[in-house]
Amino acid sequence: MALRNRPLDELVIPDGTTVEEHDLVTDGDVIVGGRGTVEFGVRGRNVLAGEGTQFGGDIEAEADCRLDMWADVAGNVLVGRDAYLGERVHVDGELKVAGDLDIGDDVEIEEGFEANGWIVIRNPMPTIVFLFVYLSQLLRMGEEDAAQELVGSLTESDSIEAEPLVIPRGARVGDESWQTDTPARIGDDCRLHGNVRATEIVVGEDNDVFGSLRAKGDVVVGDGTTIHGDVSTRDGTVSLDDGARVLGDVACSDLAVSSGADVDGTMRASGEVTIVEDATLPRPSD
Repeated sequence: MALRNRPLDELVIPDGTTVEEHDLVTDGDVIVGGRGTVEFGVRGRNVLAGEGTQFGGDIEAEADCRLDMWADVAGNVLVGRDAYLGERVHVDGELKVAGDLDIGDDVEIEEGFEANGWIVIRNPMPTIVFLFVYLSQLLRMGEEDAAQELVGSLTESDSIEAEPLVIPRGARVGDESWQTDTPARIGDDCRLHGNVRATEIVVGEDNDVFGSLRAKGDVVVGDGTTIHGDVSTRDGTVSLDDGARVLGDVACSDLAVSSGADVDGTMRASGEVTIVEDATLPRPSD
């Protein structure tokens, strides 16, 4: 698993992520910061959620599932290995765990639970918040090897190349919109529904985004990506790579567009307009 310097300061949608019916599906781990809201169900390898998170459907974790205190799940929780539920977690459906279950006080599981391994009732594990703070401190001190070892020991996913799906603290994602007060980065070959709202947005190649993009800063749309809506920024630059297509309007301060890009609507730029011949335009610096 690759680690970035600020592990929860960016909405990250990794390559190949899709929205299928009412589920958000990814090959790697799912990490949701505290007070985050996911209006979908989620399917991934490990699912880790901070305090007060909300899920609008089922959670299906191929490996472990860790839900911190006050988390709320509007469906079932199905876990392929071990589950850890903090105090006052609420599950509207049933909980099925193939391995061990570590469960805190005042947990409510409306339709019952079963586990094939040990069941321990107590306040489980260090909180997800503690994990994130500790990980951030290691990275801040330049201890990337130690941080990588920590993540590997928790998820046992060193051999898994898939980047985790990361939803920052307080963000909300759903069919209507994906809203965060951090930058957003969407990988390649994704299929998403909803309007994306972030401070900056970078969309990779060969994606279908059924919604609009709006940012305070720069917006980049990669080759082969179709945006089924408008693209706008308040103060930044909109960059459209060769092969990008926008089925709506573009509004920005500065506009950098490849000659192979296609915009069905109007393009409005209050500043400079640059047309580049058949090129992949530079991304905003991290």
